[in-house]
Amino acid sequence: MPPHRRWHPPGIHDRLRPMSSAPLPCPPAAASAVDPALKAAVLAEAVPYLRRYAGKTIVVKYGGHAMGAGGETFAHDIALLKQVGINPIVVHGGGPQINRMLDRLGVKSRFVDGLRVTDAETMEVVEMVLAGSINKQLVAAINAAGGCAIGLTGKDGGLIRARKLSRNGQDLGFVGEPERVDARVLATFRQSDIIPVIAPIGVGVAGETYHSNADTVAGAVAAAVKASRFLLLTDVAGVLDADKRLIPEMSAAEARRLIATGTISGGMIPKVETSLEAIADGQGVEGVVILDGRVPHAILLELLTAGGAGTLIRGG
Repeated sequence: MPPHRRWHPPGIHDRLRPMSSAPLPCPPAAASAVDPALKAAVLAEAVPYLRRYAGKTIVVKYGGHAMGAGGETFAHDIALLKQVGINPIVVHGGGPQINRMLDRLGVKSRFVDGLRVTDAETMEVVEMVLAGSINKQLVAAINAAGGCAIGLTGKDGGLIRARKLSRNGQDLGFVGEPERVDARVLATFRQSDIIPVIAPIGVGVAGETYHSNADTVAGAVAAAVKASRFLLLTDVAGVLDADKRLIPEMSAAEARRLIATGTISGGMIPKVETSLEAIADGQGVEGVVILDGRVPHAILLELLTAGGAGTLIRGG
């Protein structure tokens, strides 16, 4: 493994202007019980990172498997990022929720290489769950936490142009992949207080609706806006080595080697491949982090502490 190279702040001791008041992640009673010296140490560690990411864009993919335990802090963390001058963009998944709804409705699913074959009936359910249920729940949670979020799909403003996807010559129905992300749509939110929350649904050239893998959509969005960080929140700690220990940081070359040797396997492969595409030359994404979104305040721990909270993948 290469040496740990996460960014560490230089000796910065400047005071920051007071931040805008916002709801705290914890009730005041709990916060008052914390040792004042510990509070000061936490703030002292966070300030240089706040300065570093000020004005930068962070794309956060919030996976369906990451929702649940620890998810109660997700909305507060996203709202807080915007309040301190960082620009978060949320892209969410919802595979488990789609499965449950299809089961309830008695709609049977067929998969090809892990991809759901999506006919017109299934596509209606997928869009209902992603755009009508999960998206609005996340928007409401962020707004309740003091943010100002708005729900989007790739149809809105022509945000995501998608093309039909096939696998081994088999027709997958209304399964697509992002062909183009219109960064101009998202740039309008960057200049405001609004936090975009995007469901992974795109539109084809003829106006047809396509469901795309949320990791892939989030990577395309991160590349389009040249995100400083792309956070992939999932239900595992990050990338593990052969001894099942967390790898805190790796280069793109190391990631490819671990895939080739089988150390990175199963469902982690597409996540790492999405990461590699996002940090490829010319894409503009500085780094991708795969981390456990079920951990309370995982986003803040990753962005605002020296050790981070998952596996950082850099170019090279």
